[in-house]
Amino acid sequence: MDKTVFITGATSGIGKATAELLASLGFRLILTGRRQDRLDAMKENMSHLTSIHTLNFDVRDKDKIPELIAGLPDEFKQIDVLINNAGNAYGLDSVHTGDLEDWDNMMDINVKGLLYVTRAIAPQMVKRKSGHIVNIGSIAGLETYPNGTVYCASKHAVVAASEGMRKDFNPYGIKVTTINPGLVETEFSEVRFHGDKEKASKVYDGYIPLSAFDIAETIEFVITRPAHVNIGDMLVLPTDQASSTIVNKEN
Repeated sequence: MDKTVFITGATSGIGKATAELLASLGFRLILTGRRQDRLDAMKENMSHLTSIHTLNFDVRDKDKIPELIAGLPDEFKQIDVLINNAGNAYGLDSVHTGDLEDWDNMMDINVKGLLYVTRAIAPQMVKRKSGHIVNIGSIAGLETYPNGTVYCASKHAVVAASEGMRKDFNPYGIKVTTINPGLVETEFSEVRFHGDKEKASKVYDGYIPLSAFDIAETIEFVITRPAHVNIGDMLVLPTDQASSTIVNKEN
């Protein structure tokens, strides 16, 4: 594949699985994340498959992002696909007991970070009149659930931003896709429960959740459609899940 793909949050979960799959298919990759050691390990492990460049930054750093994009090596300057994957959930509390720092982290990473990265990359796509932006949302962006108000609000914002982008970029032939996963077994719950692995593991008891690779395959499908086909929105659930609050745990 003669395309360059830029992936945020590439060092774990869906981002890491997507990087591994796309590397195996020969896409050039720009992998970004906050953990340099993990970025280094991924580059070492996958460099025999394709060309890889890494960028160590936090998507909340609106000043650093444009500088890093402008300083990319020539081989990686043209970004054909942007995968806005970086995002987190923090806490599981009602609004009246929620932690304000958790709220800021979710809004700053899930919403503002996505917009900062898109703002830095989209102008080159507009100039070329080609490109594809894939935003990783959540079922939480389509419905709400108790004690998840702020996380749901952040993911509803991702859905709204994607719809707006699709309209803004329509005159320039740029595709915009939102992929909304249901329950995926990654580090997501461990982060939500602030490192409590025991509590996090119980989230996935009694049913078969999606894997990060399931979503990676979905992303690969979306970005390899013909030029005239844009998959606008996808909701991807494990078979045992019917909604945010209905999960069959009897299997």
